[in-house]
Amino acid sequence: MRTARWTRSPRGVVFGVVTGLAEWRDLNPSMTRLIVLLIILFTGIFPGVAIYLALALILPIQTENDIIKEHHKDDPIDVSYEEADDDLKREYEDLKRKVEEMEGRVYDKEKDWDERFRKGE
Repeated sequence: MRTARWTRSPRGVVFGVVTGLAEWRDLNPSMTRLIVLLIILFTGIFPGVAIYLALALILPIQTENDIIKEHHKDDPIDVSYEEADDDLKREYEDLKRKVEEMEGRVYDKEKDWDERFRKGE
């Protein structure tokens, strides 16, 4: 399983910090736990535990939206190509309209400055 950001995993052993890290980076959770444990032991117990507890307080709990759903070639696709195509066309038209509005505002300002400059002559 993979997540879009580092969150505390509900499948974790102690607060889910390390399991969340492993899921975020698509690593083996057991190996990640072992590495973090060794780092905590070799750098001194207090700083490692303090950092771990701070991360447990700071990191949000994983939600369904954080999980990246991977599609395999045998899985049915949720959205048809027509729906995806229509969504892209709507997005394109919306962006095109916004750009045209911005261009209109810029052109109006240039026209205003040109008129002011000509009146000063």
